[in-house]
Amino acid sequence: MKVDFLYNWAIDLYDFVIHLAAPFSRKPRKMMKGHWVVYELLRQQVEPGERYIWFHAASLGEFEQGRPLIEKIRAKYPDYKILLTFFSPSGYEVRKHYRGADIVCYLPFDKPRNVRKFLSITNPCMAFFIKYEFWKNYLDELHRRRIPVYSVSSIFRRDQIFFKWYGGTYRDVLKDFDHLFVQNEASKRYLSKLGINRVTVVGDTRFDRVLQIREEAKELPLVDRFKGENRFTFVAGSSWGPDEDLFLEYFNTHPEMKLIIAPHVIDENHLVEIVGKLRRPYVRYTRADERNVLRADCLIIDCFGLLSSTYRYGEVAYIGGGFGAGIHNTLEAAVYGIPVLFGPKFQKFQEAVRLIEAKGAYPVNDYPELENLLDLLHDDHFRIATGQNANRYVIDNSGATDRVMAMINF
Repeated sequence: MKVDFLYNWAIDLYDFVIHLAAPFSRKPRKMMKGHWVVYELLRQQVEPGERYIWFHAASLGEFEQGRPLIEKIRAKYPDYKILLTFFSPSGYEVRKHYRGADIVCYLPFDKPRNVRKFLSITNPCMAFFIKYEFWKNYLDELHRRRIPVYSVSSIFRRDQIFFKWYGGTYRDVLKDFDHLFVQNEASKRYLSKLGINRVTVVGDTRFDRVLQIREEAKELPLVDRFKGENRFTFVAGSSWGPDEDLFLEYFNTHPEMKLIIAPHVIDENHLVEIVGKLRRPYVRYTRADERNVLRADCLIIDCFGLLSSTYRYGEVAYIGGGFGAGIHNTLEAAVYGIPVLFGPKFQKFQEAVRLIEAKGAYPVNDYPELENLLDLLHDDHFRIATGQNANRYVIDNSGATDRVMAMINF
């Protein structure tokens, strides 16, 4: 009971902090506006008598991870309705008009009163929580109501709270799941030590999603025109300042190479920083036309929604974030059969570790390592073989969505 009190107190405190920050920060403000209208939105949109399957994703990345399962269920079982919730504004604001769901809204904070109210209005027939979503009150109440609930593409590591001596209550939360569909055998072993055996290793649904994305990739005529014929093009996706310091130094001194940058943060200050480091002609995508794009050696993608389609124009991809909190999505690039590079903080990302083992990706710690790798990747044989390894890794690890579908009773 003491731990329950502390958990609920922490949720109340978080709610209070978000309210305090809302007048001064756009992200908390958007979250609070979404929370204020969520119950009214649900009352208006939930259709009595319909069966709703509830998917919850923390943010955009988790949504993309769960998306193949959402769309597979929608195609195979059209009689069900889909309810999709987000915790973060960065997920909700981008996907609030997603046509694959019948209702899209924020998830109210995990307070007992909110939980009961949310579930009483929506009355889902089953629920799927994507990857790291373990909201105690929601899971406890779903279990009490005997609503089947599944964890999809979850992954467990020894350093998580479930495996600490003080993590008893959080271990109990895992027992609320009817089944956990995990990414790897290590996760299954860790859970088995806790006496949790309703577990199946299915892999990661992100592999299925990036294959979908590749099939749906946009044609980008301006990017194609920028690339031209037989030019070595380096695509940097989701880059941050420390990443840019490395590859821009190489780009500035290698005229045979073209560069496409899609920075993680697209604001004027960051774009000015990038331009300040460039020593060769550039153009911003939103200001590009058929003439000036031919004069540029660097194309800066200064808008959202194009990165996953941009990788197809590269000979080599660099994924940002590896000099900060951790790298971004490597699979979106690997699926195109091109070598993938990233910074040193990749160890928590299983797909990055496995890509390195498959010789489809290489980490870099500093500029000399990047320079050496890019010099090697100018060799067609080495570059093509590395890219084939990356693509094969994605193909070999696809199919998690179908494995989950085969085990759910609809």
